[in-house]
Amino acid sequence: MKIGEAARVSGVSARSLRYYEDEGLIVPGRCGNGFRDYCQSTIDRVLVVRSLLESGLPVRLVREALPHLAEGTDRGTDVVCEEFLHEVRSYRDRLAARIAVLVEQQSALDAYLRKARRTDP
Repeated sequence: MKIGEAARVSGVSARSLRYYEDEGLIVPGRCGNGFRDYCQSTIDRVLVVRSLLESGLPVRLVREALPHLAEGTDRGTDVVCEEFLHEVRSYRDRLAARIAVLVEQQSALDAYLRKARRTDP
């Protein structure tokens, strides 16, 4: 299917599909005229990519994970997947630390605003 239909079927914009391709996340086929040709397996991969990106993972981690998500479950894949899960946990922990800082800043601003309201004429 062409990019417009692939966008409709996957729920991802044509622009996002091009971006995923530019980032090496998907590799659509090409027709004789050079147009992109999306098969069902590429659409399935697009859905996985979108899900991972929407969860907040950076493109770098998604790119690293994709080959292993498509492979079978052999011993080598288990090790790589464990490494990937470690990176995801680490990313989540860094995100939680950033959220904690933002919550502290928000609380400080709320306190400032409460104090400012009390001193308004």
